Amino acid sequence: MISASTELVAHPCSALLVFGLVAAVLRGRSASIAMLLGPLLGMWIVYDLGLTLKGLQEANPMLEGFSSSLTLFGYEMTSVLVDKQSLLFGYLFHLAALIAGIYSFHLRDPWQLSMGLLYAASAVGVAFAGDLLCLFLWWEALAITSVFQIWGRKTDRSEKAGFRYLFFHVLSGLVLLAGIVLRYHTVGGSEGFALASLTDAFESGDLGAQLILFAIGVKCAFPFLHVWLTDGYPEATPTGAVFLSAFTSKAAICILARLFPGTELLITIGATMAMFPIFYAVIENDLRRVLGYSMINQIGFMVVGIGIGTELAIDGSLAHAFNDVLFKGLLFMSMGAVLYRTGEIRGSELGGLFRTMPWTTGFCIVGAASISAFPLFSGFVSKSIIMAEAAAHGHHVVWLCLLFASAGVFHHAGIKIPFFAFFAHDSGLRPKEAPLNMLIAMGIAAFMCIFIGCNPDWLYGMLPGGAAGYHPYDATHVITQTEILLFSALAFTLLNLWKLYPPELKSVNLDVDWVYRKAGSCFLQYVDTFWNRLNDRAHSFFIGKVAKGVADFTKAGHLRVFEFLSDPMHEMGLLGTDTKAKAKNKFRKRTELGVHQVGLTALVGILFLLLFLFLAR
Repeated sequence: MISASTELVAHPCSALLVFGLVAAVLRGRSASIAMLLGPLLGMWIVYDLGLTLKGLQEANPMLEGFSSSLTLFGYEMTSVLVDKQSLLFGYLFHLAALIAGIYSFHLRDPWQLSMGLLYAASAVGVAFAGDLLCLFLWWEALAITSVFQIWGRKTDRSEKAGFRYLFFHVLSGLVLLAGIVLRYHTVGGSEGFALASLTDAFESGDLGAQLILFAIGVKCAFPFLHVWLTDGYPEATPTGAVFLSAFTSKAAICILARLFPGTELLITIGATMAMFPIFYAVIENDLRRVLGYSMINQIGFMVVGIGIGTELAIDGSLAHAFNDVLFKGLLFMSMGAVLYRTGEIRGSELGGLFRTMPWTTGFCIVGAASISAFPLFSGFVSKSIIMAEAAAHGHHVVWLCLLFASAGVFHHAGIKIPFFAFFAHDSGLRPKEAPLNMLIAMGIAAFMCIFIGCNPDWLYGMLPGGAAGYHPYDATHVITQTEILLFSALAFTLLNLWKLYPPELKSVNLDVDWVYRKAGSCFLQYVDTFWNRLNDRAHSFFIGKVAKGVADFTKAGHLRVFEFLSDPMHEMGLLGTDTKAKAKNKFRKRTELGVHQVGLTALVGILFLLLFLFLAR
């Protein structure tokens, strides 16, 4: 990358940081207003950075970005890197924070409000990070600030889910730090901390690069590392899930696109991610957990695009990340409104809510159409780029997998979510419509989903490659996607009519979390049978025997020593002329009282002095 160095007036996340701290001390509506002012001011800062970049590029067309540095602990860090990719995510995260802030306007919990803004600020920090050391600092902040959106629900389940969530993300941070340290020792100098492509290093077997990819993979919810998402998000507060859906995984996608473009392994990982959640989502009863699986499915498309590595494929991944924040946030908002009004989120207990929540129902359908990639909705203009690039570069099996995944997401997110929540059977629930602030937030997200779907060039113009003149609305893309959606809808309808579609049951779906729970149970059993028994035996020996013996000795140690010395002292005539037994008895009594003849005391003192001098030589 060709870049220039400049001084910045403010960090891109500074407004979110300041208002996040302010929201912690304010109360009532004032704190809620801070949730709106922070993102608006932050968006203006990002816009100003975009104007600066545009001016520099007009002077030097070869320039791709500019950076700013600061010195910390004697090391010069590239604190901010501004290019088209960081600007794209800067706009996205501020927009997401604004929508989530409006959605949360009714809240009066300072912890949730404050941490929500600080969480958004951490995501912006990740997007604009200029080197690996700076990335690590924001990476850890992302983990710490996000968990409060789960703990804010204040239930036993949410507390436990929060700790499990935090375990995975702290692990990600530690592995990232280990990878950075190894890279620094391998490469050395400032290049060791450079935020440059690690694809060649990874494919050549560099351990540091492999650890960094693993750390990013945790936050991207790679297979077998994804349980924090499907476990934590459903236990978050109605508003907290909206924040969580917007920042963590998308910040990870941003960094994955920077560091590992064109990594072949990502194509396989992404295709797996796009497919396996479908099977779990179909049988899942908790509708927010269904959305969690759907999120993994959509991230899989992004990972495939990054793995393909062409400029257009990466543009497709970044565009899909932008759209996913909007339509997935819209779906989480609609389900959050249902949970807020009914206290229930299980599909088996819902149904018929369209009668009293018509606006929420309509917004949910817009989100469902967008995630299903209906033409004229946002998902269509980004998902089709990735699928077209997969086919164009010979990844035909992957293309078929993505085709299957597209049909599957329509099943579990496009149909199942709105159908079982608002239609299906009549649950008898008649809740009020969602609060006005929630409806406004959902309306903004719904508008953006339709606007981008009808005006894709608006989004393409912000992408690093400008989508290379890609046109989504040609006959092939429209007809192919429409056929997929129609056949998927037909399959859902027939399965329901024939009573073959899996019913919504009151059940718990453990997914691969079963492996972690079984492994943890076996580990605890091993600890109990081996280490605890070893501890008991060590305690019995050292405390029961050794310590007791030392205590008994020290209690009457002087008597034992003088009893041991009494025989040789009697033979030397030092104990007088009495018989041996009588002399020993007198000596014992004097020892107990601490009274001895002056000569004997002096002799013992001289002996101890000589011993000390001998040892001190």
